[in-house]
Amino acid sequence: MSAIPAHTLSEATAAVEDVSSRIEDVFARVGQELGRGHLIFKELNQGLATLSEELSGAEIEGAATALQEISARLGELAEALPAESTLLATIGTSTAEASSLLKPLFKHIQMITIIARSARIEAASLDGDREGFLAFTQEAYDLGKAVQHSIEGCARDQQRLSEAVATASGRQKEFEGRYGKQLVSESTALGEAYSGLHDQRRNSGQLANLASASTKKIAEAVGGAIISLQAGDSTRQRLEHVCHGLGIASGSSTSLVPERVASGDGARAICQLQAALLRDAQREFGGDIGQIVRALTAILHDAGSVVGHGRTLFGGAEGGSSSFLTRIKQTLAHASTLIATCESAGRSVDEALAIVEDTLAKFRQAIAGLAEATVDITLIGMNAGLKASHLGSRGSAFVVIANELKATADQVSAGAGRLRAVLDGIERSAKELKELRVQGDPTQLAKLEPQILQALREVETGNERLGKLMSRLVDEGAEFEGLMNSAQGLMSSLGESSATLPGVAARLETASAGAQRPQPEPQDQATLDGLFTRYTMERERHVHREFLQMLGLAVAATRRVEAVEAADDGIELF
Repeated sequence: MSAIPAHTLSEATAAVEDVSSRIEDVFARVGQELGRGHLIFKELNQGLATLSEELSGAEIEGAATALQEISARLGELAEALPAESTLLATIGTSTAEASSLLKPLFKHIQMITIIARSARIEAASLDGDREGFLAFTQEAYDLGKAVQHSIEGCARDQQRLSEAVATASGRQKEFEGRYGKQLVSESTALGEAYSGLHDQRRNSGQLANLASASTKKIAEAVGGAIISLQAGDSTRQRLEHVCHGLGIASGSSTSLVPERVASGDGARAICQLQAALLRDAQREFGGDIGQIVRALTAILHDAGSVVGHGRTLFGGAEGGSSSFLTRIKQTLAHASTLIATCESAGRSVDEALAIVEDTLAKFRQAIAGLAEATVDITLIGMNAGLKASHLGSRGSAFVVIANELKATADQVSAGAGRLRAVLDGIERSAKELKELRVQGDPTQLAKLEPQILQALREVETGNERLGKLMSRLVDEGAEFEGLMNSAQGLMSSLGESSATLPGVAARLETASAGAQRPQPEPQDQATLDGLFTRYTMERERHVHREFLQMLGLAVAATRRVEAVEAADDGIELF
C-alpha cells in the first residue's frame, strides 16, 4: 500500500497527462502553421520581386521619359511667360511711339502737297518756260500724294497693330497671373514624379534584396522554431516517464509485466524523484517555449518590415490598389489640361506676331518709297530753284517755294529715319518673342499629347497589375501575420499550462515529505533502476543520478562498475 494519498497521486498524474496531451496538440498545430507561414512568405517574396520587376519595365520607363520631357517643356513655358510679357509691353510702347511719329510725318507730307500746289500757282505766272515749271510742280505734287496714301495705309495698319498688341498683352498678363504659378507647380510636380519613378525603381531593387534577405532570415528562424518544436516530443516523453513513475508509486502501474510493489520509503523516494524530474522538465521546456516565441516574434517583425516597405512603395499607407502611379496619372492629366489652356491663350500672341510681321513689311515698303520720294522731291525742288534763279526777280518767289519744298522733304526724311529706328526696335522685340514662342510654344507642347496618352495607358496598365499584386501582398501578409500570432498564442497558452507543473511537483514533495529522508529497501532500488532504464534522454538520467546521490544510493550500472573495480586484484595478464 502506498504511503502517499491516492488522490494526490491521481491528481498529479491527471495534471501531468493534461499538459502532455496539450503539448502534443499544440506542437502539431504550431508546426503546421509554421510550415504554412513559411510557404506564404515565399509567395510574398515572389510577389515583391514581381512588383520590383514592374518598375523596371518598358512601360514605366516610357512614362518616366514623357514626364521628364513634359516637365522641361512646362518649365520653359513658365520661364518664358515674364519675358513674353515684357517683350509685348516693349512692342506696345514702340507701336505707340511709331504712332506718334506718323502724325508729324503725315503733316510734313501734307505740307509738301500744299507747297507743290503753291509752286504750281506761282509757275503759272512765269512767262519763260512755264510748262517746264508746271511739270516740276506737278511731279512733286504727285509724289507727295502717293507718299501720303502710303502713310495713311501705315496709320491704319499701325492702329490694327496697336489693338492686336494690346489684346495679346492683356491676355498674356491675365494668363501669366492665373497660370504662371500653376505652370511652375505642374512642372515641379512632374519633375518630382519623374524623380519619384527613378527612386521607386531604385528602392524596388533594395526591396527585392530586403525581401530576399528577410526570406532567408525567416527561413532560418522557421527552421530553428521547427527544431525547437522537437523539444515538445522530448518533454512529452519525459512527462510519460513521470506518469509511469507515479503509477508505480501508487501501486497501479498499467504495465502488462507486474511491477514490484514499492515500500513506503520507496514510494516516497519515487514521488520525490518524479517531482525533481517534473521541475527539471518544466524548466527546460519553459526555455524551449521562450525560444520558440522569440523566434516567432522575430519572424513577425521581419515579415512586417518587408510588407510595410512594400505598402509604402507601392500601395500607400493602407496598402490599397491606389499607388504612387495614380498620383502620376493625375499629374499628367493636369499637365494635359494646362497645355490645352496654354495653346488657347497663346493664339492671341501668335496673331499679334503675325500682324507685327505684316505691318513691319508694309512699313518698310512705305519708308523705302518715302525715302525715294523725298530724294526725288528734293531734286525736283533744287532743279526748279536753280532754273527759277536764272529768271531774276521774276523767279524769286518760286525759288523760295522750291527751298521750302526741299526743307520739308528733309524733315520728312528725318522723320522717316526716326520711324525706321522705332520699327527696327519692334522687329528685334518681335524676333525675340517669336524665338520664345518657338521654345515654349503650346502647340509644340500639344504634340506631346499622344505621348502623354500613351504614358497614361502604360501607367494604367502597370497600376492595375500593381494593384492586384498589392492586394495579394496585403491579403497574404495578413494571413501570415494571423498564422504567426496564432502560433504565438498557442505557445504562450502552452507555456501557461506547463507553468502548473512546478505546483504539481511541490504537492508531490509535500505529500512525500517525512521526518527523515526516504530509506528505500533493496527491492525499491531495483524499481528505481527499472525507471532509469526507461529514460530516453540524458537529462533524465542526470537528474536521476543526482537524486540517488542525495539519498546515498547509486544506479545499478554504476554499482556494477564499482564492484568490478573492487574485485580487481591488480594482477596484470599478458
